[in-house]
Amino acid sequence: MDMLPVIAELSQKTPSKILLVVLDGVGGLPQTPGGPTELAAAHTPNLDALAKESALGLLTPVYPGLAPGSGPGHLSLFGYDPFQYLVGRGALSAIGIGADFQDGDVGVRGNFATLDAQGLVVDRRAGRPSDAENMRVVGKLEAAISEIEGVRVSFYTESEHRFVVILRGAGLGEKVSDTDPQKTGVTPLASHPHDPTDAASAKTARVLNALTARIREVLQDEPQINGALFRGISEKPRFPSMAEVYKVRPACVASYPMYKGVASLVGMDVLPVEGAEDAPEGKVKALQAHWNEYDFFYLHFKKTDSTGEDGNFAEKTHKVELFDHLLPELLALKPDVLAITGDHSTPSVLKAHSWHPVPLLLHAPYLRNDPAQRFTEDEAAKGSLGHLRGVELMPLLLAHAGKLQKYGA
Repeated sequence: MDMLPVIAELSQKTPSKILLVVLDGVGGLPQTPGGPTELAAAHTPNLDALAKESALGLLTPVYPGLAPGSGPGHLSLFGYDPFQYLVGRGALSAIGIGADFQDGDVGVRGNFATLDAQGLVVDRRAGRPSDAENMRVVGKLEAAISEIEGVRVSFYTESEHRFVVILRGAGLGEKVSDTDPQKTGVTPLASHPHDPTDAASAKTARVLNALTARIREVLQDEPQINGALFRGISEKPRFPSMAEVYKVRPACVASYPMYKGVASLVGMDVLPVEGAEDAPEGKVKALQAHWNEYDFFYLHFKKTDSTGEDGNFAEKTHKVELFDHLLPELLALKPDVLAITGDHSTPSVLKAHSWHPVPLLLHAPYLRNDPAQRFTEDEAAKGSLGHLRGVELMPLLLAHAGKLQKYGA
């Protein structure tokens, strides 16, 4: 059941402020049986002190057993059921970077990759090149490829190994499979329409397959970035805004385009952030500068995810510690309701998103006492919030902020 219409009827404007902090991929696993997770291994005195004054629980972002992508994981946290509000990564990235993305276009998320002489994927992220290197290679593709099968092809840099392709032309569809095999040692996949009788999606699949081959030709002299993997193929969707549903003025503080895209899709204002993702102080400054202008803030930290994808347990632990160092500045803003959680787990031992629940911390008025001593997965499992689905988080935040009226007589 889509709860948004119900929540919209009950929502009311109040001056209270909500801060939702998403530590991307924060959930983890022990390196060895019985050992700590990355979160438990981190030295987090500020998070631990906050946990003792908060309620904890576990949150399954999408559904038990499903390892969510960042798009559905975030939509769920914002209260949008990802099984009803569907959107691909390509559309989110295109919106996030401000690409020329119009109704009828198809957005595609690309990974630059390293392929060997036999065409097998050696590195799905081409060594995580710099944004400048990404822009150089995108420029090379723009100069060589502008049209395939009568379809205009436009390239955009997203960040590091990520880029976006916009396909524009008559008769395109979005219901096609990805070409990213999600593992190394194999060749990129061929794209296929989900339904062979869907002529529009069949055309998109043909264009993507031809584009894959053409990119390989153009980049054949590159030592590392010599291939491309595509996923998240999607058209531009339209969702009800958070302002309409929740009666809030929402803002997003994020650096990566995809997360700015999903925030824009649900009607958040995307605030300007200075500095790179590795220097999150710029996000705190953006939050401080605009604190009086909004009553809902989404604050995103990426590197807890990317270090997990790299399989770097120690570095993921360090990124958690960096956030802990910044936490007092967030608390100094005195949000009425503060939630800290993740959009999915990214255990270093798996080097990928996983299906494991993420810990949730809620600091707000009218909480029951919890026995938690730290903000970890094990401590969260003991908490009074219990085990929630992602879509249940927003009503809980609204209720604690006094923004929900009684349901029924």
